[in-house]
Amino acid sequence: VQLQASGGGLVQPGGSLSLSCAASGSIVGTSTMGWYRRAPGKQRELVAVIANGAPTRYSDSVKGRFAISGDNAENTVYLQMNSLKPEDTAVYYCNANIRPVGGVFTNYWGSGTQVTVSA
Repeated sequence: VQLQASGGGLVQPGGSLSLSCAASGSIVGTSTMGWYRRAPGKQRELVAVIANGAPTRYSDSVKGRFAISGDNAENTVYLQMNSLKPEDTAVYYCNANIRPVGGVFTNYWGSGTQVTVSA
């Protein structure tokens, strides 16, 4: 089982970026999927989480600007980031609870994708 994130890049303040993260491998299903980020010199923090049958959660710093969505059939989670600020600059990581074939739900981390917000 792998999580592969994509979509990072360089954007000017006020701009938008969209991230995606797809789970691949022999998967029965996914439950909670989310995005975290680690800015230079800071600890990793929650950005947004989406879970089956539960409200989505956002960090206060991104509420109203970011939107998380998921596609259960494709085991994919997306993060639409609008009105980006320099303080959003970080490596973004996806995270998911995945049930592999023959196994139980296990937490997985994807490779990070760099988001840089700069003029």
